[in-house]
Amino acid sequence: MNLKKQLYEGLLTKNPVTVQLLGMCSTMAITTSLFNGLGMGAAVTIILTCSNILISALRKFIPNEIRIAAYVTIIAGFVTIVDLAIQAFLPELSTSLGVFIPLIVVNCIILGRAEAFASKNTVLASTLDGIFQGIGYTVALTIVCVIRELLGSGTFGGGLLNGGEGIRVIPQQYPAMLLVMPVGGFLVLGCVIAGSQWLMKHLEMKNKKKEAAK
Repeated sequence: MNLKKQLYEGLLTKNPVTVQLLGMCSTMAITTSLFNGLGMGAAVTIILTCSNILISALRKFIPNEIRIAAYVTIIAGFVTIVDLAIQAFLPELSTSLGVFIPLIVVNCIILGRAEAFASKNTVLASTLDGIFQGIGYTVALTIVCVIRELLGSGTFGGGLLNGGEGIRVIPQQYPAMLLVMPVGGFLVLGCVIAGSQWLMKHLEMKNKKKEAAK
């Protein structure tokens, strides 16, 4: 278990959104405001971490033949808890995210980490994996949200700041770029993925130069 490596993988080299391209449905649909991005990211992080912990703890008791069904049942239980909590304490977020909170049950990020990591590693390692993968997901989601909201609506912090209207950054007289539309999500995500790939290549070359200098 390597904390630095797991964090680096979650944020960059194995980021669920920019590298593994998982959970694209919710990424395209809800990334129109900072409020949505942070809310969805927090929900996925909590569910992913809790699911990883329980699946890792039960990995030796779950028969291999029914493991996927068992994973989905565990994930569905945590999704229900989080969904009801959001409805009770953050009804605006629940309305904004809509069906995409219940759909976390079949989110490839959650099920993928359960199968690829939690079912093969200790509880502590699986807990950290859930946290770091969740952080990476939230960061990627937030970047897409900020860009789409800023260029599409001209505001920052929609749903959170200035009574929920967000801070006006681009004057209203300037035409919006319509990045809040579905096609905008694909364009922004493509740019974010390209930036992520450039950063990974840059860091890789930098590390190679350091090793060569030793």
